[in-house]
Amino acid sequence: MLSISQEKLKGYQLLSLALLLMVFLTLGLREVAQRPASAPDYRAGISTAEVNFVVNSGDSGAIIASNLEKAGIIKSSTTFFRLAVADSRSARIAPGTYQLSMKIPARTALDQLLDLERIIGLITLRDGVRLSEVKALLKDDRYKEVEAAFAKVAPPTEFQGRDLEGYLYPAKYSFTPEASSEDVLRAMVKRFSQAVVNFDFSDNPAGLSPHEIITVASLIEAEGTPDVFGKVARVIYNRLKIGMALQFDSTIHYFLNQRGDISLRLNQTKIANPYNTYLNRGLPPGPIGSPTRTAIEAALNPEPGNWLYFITLAPGQTRFTNSYEEFLQWKVIYRENLRKGIFDD
Repeated sequence: MLSISQEKLKGYQLLSLALLLMVFLTLGLREVAQRPASAPDYRAGISTAEVNFVVNSGDSGAIIASNLEKAGIIKSSTTFFRLAVADSRSARIAPGTYQLSMKIPARTALDQLLDLERIIGLITLRDGVRLSEVKALLKDDRYKEVEAAFAKVAPPTEFQGRDLEGYLYPAKYSFTPEASSEDVLRAMVKRFSQAVVNFDFSDNPAGLSPHEIITVASLIEAEGTPDVFGKVARVIYNRLKIGMALQFDSTIHYFLNQRGDISLRLNQTKIANPYNTYLNRGLPPGPIGSPTRTAIEAALNPEPGNWLYFITLAPGQTRFTNSYEEFLQWKVIYRENLRKGIFDD
């Protein structure tokens, strides 16, 4: 017969008791969670003032809810938190300083936090934004000493860029009225550094410098869409490897300071300029805009393939080939679609 000592038996009994207690606690918590929850809330129409409210980068929903209650904007953080958890739009709440109404229902508070017009000092940098466009944006927003700020702020030292082109990260930014042009630029450069912190720039397909990788990424951003970034990157590396000119319209648009034109005239491809990738082989001297993290990742990890040509026949329809003859056939389709105005939709 198998015998169990009194000490072991006592241990088994204690363990069983602990397990039963866990079961009861779990069932109790589940019951509480399933009960209809009610929490206080302000009624609509009693707001009489507005206040500045700050959402910091990395703030969780619970922190935002707690801060809203402390600021007197909502009556209960619990009410707001439950509402936010159930609403997928809450994930779109952006960091920044908001102008919110006081003593409002939790639903109204959420709606106001999703209203970008309520962000004070909002600056939006589009994907692939150019340095010249950022300058114009700051001047339009009445920032002072913009040119001086651009002269003072430099790219991250490891990239050795000659200016900030390519290093002002595309994102939405919010600044207080006291922020200077220099504060704004430093925040954008810091955001770039945060975006690339986990990338190993020494591990790339062509042994390029970090600055050259950002240049490649800017070309990828300008020439493709995220779904084909990896393939565009491979075309670039394949052409560089065999000494073939990149022949990218985007580089000519860059030095001509053009946006929106998707085709070039023949005489434009013959303009003498270091950024003319029809006349000059290899990469242009530097980035032609600020790439996103996705484009930078594609520059570091291109898709495998032997493609040398690509063309977008219509929005969302980009084709890749290593055959020049096939490329020319597709170009006929592209020109026909261009004539039909498909790219204008």
